[in-house]
Amino acid sequence: MAESPSTDPATEAAAARTDRAVAVLKGEGVTGTVNFEQRTPKHSMKITGMVQGLPQGQHGIAIHEFGDLSKGWKSTGHHFNPFKKDHGGPEDKIRHLGDLGNVLVDDNGTGKIEITDKFLSLSGKNSILGRSLVIHEQPDDLGKGNNRSTSKKTGSSGNGVAMGVIGIQKI
Repeated sequence: MAESPSTDPATEAAAARTDRAVAVLKGEGVTGTVNFEQRTPKHSMKITGMVQGLPQGQHGIAIHEFGDLSKGWKSTGHHFNPFKKDHGGPEDKIRHLGDLGNVLVDDNGTGKIEITDKFLSLSGKNSILGRSLVIHEQPDDLGKGNNRSTSKKTGSSGNGVAMGVIGIQKI
């Protein structure tokens, strides 16, 4: 009779951890890496990273429904919105779960991402794992713009210029 392979409990625990995730962003002339960390589902999520190659200024950043990059940002779906709310800013009570606001890009084309979000999760039915992170060409108006039809749906932030799938990070 064959003996079953032994497993180290520490190895199994590390393999099952989903408290860290990463998205490697790519676009035309744009690259970046964004890390997601959440100690437990009850803790806020820390989102940190860097993006390079964007024009100076504010650029909308959002988690989209799907991790499908087969047609660029167009196949990523809408902003992740499991509660069917209007678009808003990351601090607003009414917002898409995926609404993360803006990243400020300096005159060297570099943007530093530092977000803490108390609603996002790396586990459960509203997990962001397998979804996509998209950086948009224009600022996100946080649902407060003049064009209510696009402002309340997308923040009027335009096309996606960099995107990546949010996956479990090797520790």
